[in-house]
Amino acid sequence: MARPYVVKKDDDHDDEAEYSPFLGLEKGTVLQEARVFNDPQLDARRCAQVITKLLYLLNQGEAFTKVEATEVFFAVTKLFQSKDTTLRRMVYLIIKELSPSADEVIIVTSSLMKDMNSKIDMYRANAIRVLSKITDGTLLMQIERYLKQAIVDKNPVVASAALVSGIHLLQTNPEIVKRWSNEVQEGVQSRAALVQFHALALLHQIRQNDRLAVSKLVTSLTRGSVRSPLAQCLLIRYTSQVIHESSMNSQTGERPFFDYLESCLRHKAELVIFEAARAITELSSVTSRELSPAITVLQLFLSSSKPILRFAAVRTLNKVAMTHPLSVTSCNIDMESLISDQNRSIATLAITTLLKTGNESSVDRLMKQITNFMSDIADEFKIVVVEAIRSLCLKFPLKYRSLMNFLSNILREEGGFEYKKAIVDSIVILIRDIPDAKESGLFHLCEFIEDCEFTYLSTQILHFIGNEGPKTSDPSKYIRYIYNRVILENATVRASAVSTLAKFGAMVDSLKPRILVLLRRCQFDIDDEVRDRATLYLDTLGGDASVGETEKYVKDFLFGSLDVPLVNLEKSLRSYEASDMPFDIYSVPKEIKSQPLAEKKAPGRKPTGLGGPPCAPVSAVDAYEKLLSLIPEFSSFGKLFKSSTPVELSEAETEYAVNVVKHIYDGHVVFQYNCTNTIPEQLLENVTVFVDASEAEDFSEVASKPLRSLPYDSPGQTFVAFEKPYGLPATGRFSNLLKFFVKEVDPATVEAEEEGVEDEYQLEDLEIVPVDYMLKVGVSNFKNAWESMAPDNERVDEYGLGARESLAEAVCSVINILGMQPCEGTEVVPSNSRSHACLLSGIFIGNVKVLVRLSFGVDESKQVAMKLAVRSEDPNISERIHEIVAEA
Repeated sequence: MARPYVVKKDDDHDDEAEYSPFLGLEKGTVLQEARVFNDPQLDARRCAQVITKLLYLLNQGEAFTKVEATEVFFAVTKLFQSKDTTLRRMVYLIIKELSPSADEVIIVTSSLMKDMNSKIDMYRANAIRVLSKITDGTLLMQIERYLKQAIVDKNPVVASAALVSGIHLLQTNPEIVKRWSNEVQEGVQSRAALVQFHALALLHQIRQNDRLAVSKLVTSLTRGSVRSPLAQCLLIRYTSQVIHESSMNSQTGERPFFDYLESCLRHKAELVIFEAARAITELSSVTSRELSPAITVLQLFLSSSKPILRFAAVRTLNKVAMTHPLSVTSCNIDMESLISDQNRSIATLAITTLLKTGNESSVDRLMKQITNFMSDIADEFKIVVVEAIRSLCLKFPLKYRSLMNFLSNILREEGGFEYKKAIVDSIVILIRDIPDAKESGLFHLCEFIEDCEFTYLSTQILHFIGNEGPKTSDPSKYIRYIYNRVILENATVRASAVSTLAKFGAMVDSLKPRILVLLRRCQFDIDDEVRDRATLYLDTLGGDASVGETEKYVKDFLFGSLDVPLVNLEKSLRSYEASDMPFDIYSVPKEIKSQPLAEKKAPGRKPTGLGGPPCAPVSAVDAYEKLLSLIPEFSSFGKLFKSSTPVELSEAETEYAVNVVKHIYDGHVVFQYNCTNTIPEQLLENVTVFVDASEAEDFSEVASKPLRSLPYDSPGQTFVAFEKPYGLPATGRFSNLLKFFVKEVDPATVEAEEEGVEDEYQLEDLEIVPVDYMLKVGVSNFKNAWESMAPDNERVDEYGLGARESLAEAVCSVINILGMQPCEGTEVVPSNSRSHACLLSGIFIGNVKVLVRLSFGVDESKQVAMKLAVRSEDPNISERIHEIVAEA
């Protein structure tokens, strides 16, 4: 009812003006018209028209006050006197929409229950639907008997109404609906298609939390008792769910019910065939042999006369092509014919699927076909095509010329921001991954910014040209394009162009004099930011130091990676007070986490925080270092390198909650035990942790600091310090025993007894592992940071990681083993990806910068292989990273 009925004013084809009969409808007018419900002689047609207007207002979001809704509701209830069938149906609709309160429901209940027992099936079905919508739990128990009878009613309309009502009621009154299982089970055996469909849906929802019951349901129904195509589709989905759950719990790789899915491919109903084919393609670790019958069926649908079947088939094949491209190649000829399909969605999916499955020889032919239809589709479809072309170019790098030309051509055409950004991102990725494409790609980007209307894209392209342009064979040809931006663009782009010019001057000595001239011109710009940048770069490039020192300093300044997180740098700059001492960037904390100290706690526990440092917006390392520096025994240990996250040493809901934080120094390790007493009747005194380091031969205990008193629900800390080989990543296992004196506390006076009893509490073991010596530190530009590292310090090796649940799980596992910071979002693995590259950075103990490139691949049996390349400032550390992975 939400969409107004639209009619034409006349039949004149030259005047196609349309109007709505509800145009200018006002609530007050309609409420006045609703008085017709109270007439002694009811006009059924007139009443139905007024109800239609009320429904229109409600569905348009018109708000009715409580008084207005009540008046309308009471007036509508009088319409039950009418025997007109059409009016009665409208009455049912308006009652559902008005959602009467509990007091009002009582008034209409008797009329609805009378209709539930009527001889007119249409009344019975609608009355059931209305009652289930407006009833509460108390009334439901009164009408439960009628609903159960309706489920097994011979009339399919009544039975379906009762079953659908049950599906809705299951959300609010599950205990009552679950008692209907026998009747619903009988409904599943019905010969009526819709009754069987609704009964199966309700029966599954009733049993969905019982995996064994669902499995039994699927087992009983897959033997051929389901006739309804809609119910068959539901059963296929439930079967797929059982197969998925059984494969997760089974090591044999067997697939129960797979034969049933294959048999559904031969069903006479097209929707059942498609549902079965889609279910097979979405099975986890599906093999080419299992896919074959489903692909054959989908191939037949590609040539169907029905657009919906063609769309469904090509969309499913598009998904399959992501993981099993070779299995889809047999459909390429059929999909090529769909490129000219009138439905642009079908054509787009056909193109992108062909780009995923095509071979190198078919690339040029595909490009010609794509060119012809790109202008006919919307930007959202164009983006999909661009992403597919990018993947194809990375797959066949020798074809980069034709693909790059195609991207440059569509870059010049009209399009929105997201579309243009997708093209630019694709060109940038191709330049980075295909060295031969750099020159042509940069030239296309330079041409694009001449007419680019998007500031964001212009600044991003200028930044990229500044990084890559100086490394080309003829950097001077880009200067004209860059300086044009200084003359013609807005202030943001002009400032970015100034920075790009400075990068060329720093990296290309022959261009430096010409760059300085251009930068001096920029000092007269009307914008402060542009002038300031020009002045800064002129001073940097034209300093008085020797050429060699200046060039090294300039390159580090313009191209060097920032070793500290920006959020930490910002906080340090905000807290810096101007003085004779200049700001020291090395004082900025390098740890990624910048949250206040908050100890990890088990559910139901009180927090075991430090209590000492305030909850200021400082990094965890800073707060811990401040705390430890106040303890004389640890003041000589030097600068704190890293503090771990808290590690739980006791189980949840135990008498004493203890976790430990590992503080790593170059030559020492300090264990900070955070303790909480959860027993109100006890006071703990002289709390210490006895640490047995017999399994950690490289460590020797040098100091400890006991906790004098630990009252109830008041966190405290005790410390134990160990000496270790200086600068080396020593590892070991430590057993921990909590020792203390217990004093009973009088609950009335909250005073402890004078005499105490010595007691102890066994804690979990603690390990120092290699990841404790790695600090997560990101880099702003991984490629530049990698190239600045000496290649002689690089170590490369390959590893087999065995069978994994997914590629994402393997990537996450290796990142956790190394404890490094993922860069450039490479920790995210695309779904269904068969290969992935991950970039990591960090600082190892001794302040040694480490960079890691990980390349993963997974085969059809889920066996994961990994290539690990490590560069660091110390070749021994590079070797050590490989040892960490090998030992893990």
